[in-house]
Amino acid sequence: MQPRLVRVGRLAKMAQRMLAPSHAALFELAEALLAQPSPYGHEAALAEFVATRLRAAGCHEVLRVGDSLCVAPRPLRGEGARVALLGHLDTVPELSPNPVHRAGDRLYGTGASDMKGALALMIAACERAVREAPRHELVAVFYAREEGPFDASELPAILAAAGSSVRDASLAICLEPTDARIELGCMGAAQVAVAFTGRRAHSARPWQGRNAIHAAAPLLTRLAARVPRELQIGGLPWIEVVSATTIGYRGSINVVPDRCEIGLNVRFAPGRTRAELEGELRELIGEDASFAITAFWPAGRVVSGSPLVEELRLACGGAPLASKQACTDVGRLGELGIAAINWGPGATSQAHQAMEWIDLRELARAADALGRWLFGDPASAGTVAGISGGTA
Repeated sequence: MQPRLVRVGRLAKMAQRMLAPSHAALFELAEALLAQPSPYGHEAALAEFVATRLRAAGCHEVLRVGDSLCVAPRPLRGEGARVALLGHLDTVPELSPNPVHRAGDRLYGTGASDMKGALALMIAACERAVREAPRHELVAVFYAREEGPFDASELPAILAAAGSSVRDASLAICLEPTDARIELGCMGAAQVAVAFTGRRAHSARPWQGRNAIHAAAPLLTRLAARVPRELQIGGLPWIEVVSATTIGYRGSINVVPDRCEIGLNVRFAPGRTRAELEGELRELIGEDASFAITAFWPAGRVVSGSPLVEELRLACGGAPLASKQACTDVGRLGELGIAAINWGPGATSQAHQAMEWIDLRELARAADALGRWLFGDPASAGTVAGISGGTA
């Protein structure tokens, strides 16, 4: 069944801007999550906190694998659409002090925008779904080890254990911060090691060797002159770039080095295969060096024409659609055949910042939008009512 979509009115838009007392518990939950440090690799305590809370709330199933959870607030019967909410438990390390506190409308703490505000939203949605049946079946995935190497993430393990619970989702939402936009797809990324070889010599007599650092100069010149490639995919703009991000050599201050390695970071748009990327890298690098892709993050496909996405967009007051000019697990989910998008509270500019914060007004608006979308909250409290049915 196609969804019946109700457009927003002026009063609904005004209501969307207001903070209500009912958000106090959500803010306190976000603060409690921030008070529980969970830097990459140390998510166990936070995973236990979330699991204990959701079991106490009466969730039907709380599955744990390692430090990751898959939660079904109610039995999944395969009736109608199913929505999966995903958020990572870990943060980057706290490299400088950022004590948890509120200042005006901002809540400070490591991971506030990326992404403990979103985790609070997910927990609150699960707890409400125990008490009140959502319009769509709901599952939530809280996973560890996102802020590190692609292959080290616990998301594949928890998804494998969850089986059809997530695999059969009509739409998955990665709740990374998106600046109040719905971001479709995501860029792919590759880290590439480019090796130049030479011949050692004394730096007083460099003509007796071949300088591997100098051999890298033509590639660096080409990179400096390279213009970002702009594309249109799914009606949205994408920008592909290649940047040298590291350089290393073998030698000392008085030795002409016989090896130099340049690290390239490549960002590529949806729809590109690894084989295509390797071909372009060979053309860019040339025959004077060898290269190897040392890490690879797939691009996420653009989900277009989804009634569920349109529902969510209207619930957000007509949120703009945008491309995701970064890597997220939308790419990983797409490889598993799961339609996925990016949408979550918080500012992208705050991710990984020294004094990271989230605007509580944005968190409240996201909570209201999710309530309208999942539970059919009345338009007088936001933007959308009377939506029914629909799958991605």
